[in-house]
Amino acid sequence: MNHWQNGGCACGAVRYSVAVRPMFTHCCHCTDCQRETGSAFALNAIVEGSAVSVTEGSPEPVVTPSASGKGQEIWHCPVCRVALWSHYPTRRRKLAFVRVGTLDEPGACPPSAHIFTRSKLPWLVLDDSVPAFPVFYDPNALWPAESLARRDLVDRSPHVDAWE
Repeated sequence: MNHWQNGGCACGAVRYSVAVRPMFTHCCHCTDCQRETGSAFALNAIVEGSAVSVTEGSPEPVVTPSASGKGQEIWHCPVCRVALWSHYPTRRRKLAFVRVGTLDEPGACPPSAHIFTRSKLPWLVLDDSVPAFPVFYDPNALWPAESLARRDLVDRSPHVDAWE
């Protein structure tokens, strides 16, 4: 099996492995992410859902509200409750949004874009060299061709672990 990086929660009860480099990493400044993280934003590395494997422990899902009204399934450590990755219902578990801060080497995942900057905290200064969007962005216009090909392959794959 391929391997890119390991990660885990704060207490060490859950460890996981990510097999591939992210398709894209975005920094979300929406108010939902601010509340869920207790911080100014969430930094998400987007990978195929099948690329994330639990190597120790048993994370638990919690469905939280999202701007779409469809919710977001966030996988947490059952002990320290740290959020490790999430899935959105539009692609079910085909894509995983890995919380970069839980990776063993988070510095390997700088943001490729900032999203929902309309709700960015005013004291946070963004790097002008990184694209920023008031709401979401068009992945077809921003993602590298290789990442779009990976995403399209995921979209064509069979239904995986649906959650409704």
